[in-house]
Amino acid sequence: MSIAFTFPGQGSQAVGMGKDLAEAFPEAAAVFAEVDEALGEKLSDIMWNGPEETLTLTANAQPALMAVSMAMIRVLEARGLDLKNKVAFVAGHSLGEYSALCAAGTFSIADTARLLRIRGNAMQAAVPVGKGAMAAIIGLEHADVDEVCREASALGSCQIANDNGGGQLVISGEKQAVEKAAALASEKGAKRALMLPVSAPFHSSLMAPAADAMRDALAKVEKRDPSVPLVANVLAAPVSDAGEIARLLVEQVTGQVRWRETVEWFAANNVTTLYEIGSGKVLTGLARRIDKAVNGIAVNTPADIDTALAALQS
Repeated sequence: MSIAFTFPGQGSQAVGMGKDLAEAFPEAAAVFAEVDEALGEKLSDIMWNGPEETLTLTANAQPALMAVSMAMIRVLEARGLDLKNKVAFVAGHSLGEYSALCAAGTFSIADTARLLRIRGNAMQAAVPVGKGAMAAIIGLEHADVDEVCREASALGSCQIANDNGGGQLVISGEKQAVEKAAALASEKGAKRALMLPVSAPFHSSLMAPAADAMRDALAKVEKRDPSVPLVANVLAAPVSDAGEIARLLVEQVTGQVRWRETVEWFAANNVTTLYEIGSGKVLTGLARRIDKAVNGIAVNTPADIDTALAALQS
């Protein structure tokens, strides 16, 4: 039986996140200070005081979520956690993959913050506002959603962006095509087909300019092989080579986040517990819906720390 650490993606942000950690632990406060310095601005002030619409901007939410995850990692490590010896794998949902790699030592905190700022800005700039869209499709199989995307592609780019498990898939692409696919999904018997309030069509072919920006950014940053393997979004399989990881991070910008398959891979490879490190409990909820044999545990408040450490060090 083994353990994996998972790291949340966009949507898990909330005003006030990480403030209790910073107030309780100097190691956490140091992470937020380091991220502020790397970005040349007080992102921590936006995180703790809002306004929400500023925190939710992609260029802010991505480094902010990483900062909370890394603050928790540093607190756990200061209290005796040896990631390499206690954790078999890391994984993260979309931007969470960068948090996972930072935790495993592939990137420094400062470089990760800067990479995520570049990523957020590039994703936002890739498509004019109003041209792209995303929709959540609930209650259809992957193959059925793939089929409606193909059918709707006559009107423009449309593809599966996230397979989150539990019958929840997210599609992404040109607005007209995504709206058509959502309507077709409803006709096929989807429980819900809901247009999402997002600012860009993430994880679609329309993000190609952002993928180019990340290829350039990742080529310039120092990378080390992770101390534990990363189960990559676009593979749903482990990788340990820093060069391959950089290539997959580029592919991830336009590719599908295969989260259901990632959790299924964990279950098939004797990973019994997934600790969600950072803000929120989204991945913990998804784990329960994907495979009951996998136990999801959210570690995101000071109160969670002693409980997690007791279990991890037993």
